[in-house]
Amino acid sequence: MRVMALTSSPSRVAGLRALGARPIVGNLDDAPSLRRLAGLATRVLHLAPPPGEGAGGNAWWLDPRTIALARALRLRSLPVSLVYASTSGVYGDCQGALVPETRAVAPGTPRAQRRVNAETAVRHLGRAGVRASVLRIPGIYAPDREGGTPEARLRRGTPVLVAEDDVFTNHIHADDLARACMAAVWKGRPQRTYNVSDATHLKMGDYFDLAADLYGLPRPPRVPRTAAQEQLSLMLLSFMSESRRLDNQRMVRELGLRLRYPSVAEGLSGQPQR
Repeated sequence: MRVMALTSSPSRVAGLRALGARPIVGNLDDAPSLRRLAGLATRVLHLAPPPGEGAGGNAWWLDPRTIALARALRLRSLPVSLVYASTSGVYGDCQGALVPETRAVAPGTPRAQRRVNAETAVRHLGRAGVRASVLRIPGIYAPDREGGTPEARLRRGTPVLVAEDDVFTNHIHADDLARACMAAVWKGRPQRTYNVSDATHLKMGDYFDLAADLYGLPRPPRVPRTAAQEQLSLMLLSFMSESRRLDNQRMVRELGLRLRYPSVAEGLSGQPQR
């Protein structure tokens, strides 16, 4: 099996070759540069997020990157399968409910709306004959990567919400996410959506308490939502305004994925399930 990797940075070409991939220089923000992708790949894994705030002008709800990729792939023979890494944020605030993939999307932020638009572009490819799958992914953590765990935030003493104001949050270990992506590339059902999450159902404050205990650090201070609105960034507040528990059973049943880190306790401590 030959792996090709799209990169917008020529400086990464040598590194990708060293990893055994065939680099292709192109930029999702430069649609003409993607024409060389047409007809090359039989299976596509699309991990790029939409552009940030203000990039789309008046069309702030569009994801021009996914639209450009989909158009390029249509120029010649279509790939057999395409997997798009979306976000669980497309569900919006579910007030702590258990959320299956059949729940209607209700994006509450511009970035989540752009993800919904990207999912729509992927579904259009599916109608054209590609076996398209969408992975809805929550918070990703990776203890072996800088910034991949809550440790830095705990050391800064960033507060979390008091229990009565707190929200449920969901996570997936980066290694399990990679395995889910590959399983979907080969086994994902046509036009299918999968929640890619571990089996942990913790509120955000409890998650940070657990991490603090594992690292031997002080637990974060708890503040009411009114105080958090004065102390935290808009980005952090947006994560604290949505509460849901992801149902991952479709991923387990259909992709046959047995998580190495079925809970954040195992993942943060680096003890995979045997």
